[in-house]
Formats: sequence, structure tokens, C-alpha cells
Amino acid sequence: MSVEEVAAYLGVPKSTVYDRWKPWGLKGQKFGRNLRFRRRDVETWLDKHTV
Repeated sequence: MSVEEVAAYLGVPKSTVYDRWKPWGLKGQKFGRNLRFRRRDVETWLDKHTV
């Protein structure tokens, strides 16, 4: 998933994803200048952090 897709999925601005993905412990991969996430990693992270 791209940063744009993750932001839309989580309902936050893109800037929040860029600023918070490491502190949140969200697994991501950089490919050149692009940051990508696996959908299953985002869903797993969200499941762990849902109240």
C-alpha cells in the first residue's frame, strides 16, 4: 500500500503517516523515495491498536 492508501485507510492525513509510521511501530519498506506498506501489516497493526 502507498502512503496515500494507508492514510485513506486509517482516516488520517498523509503527513501523519510519514511522521508517525516509525513511532507507531508500523512496518514499512522504502523503495527509493517511495514508502510502501503491506496490507496485512497495516491490518495487524490496526487490530493491535484498536480499543
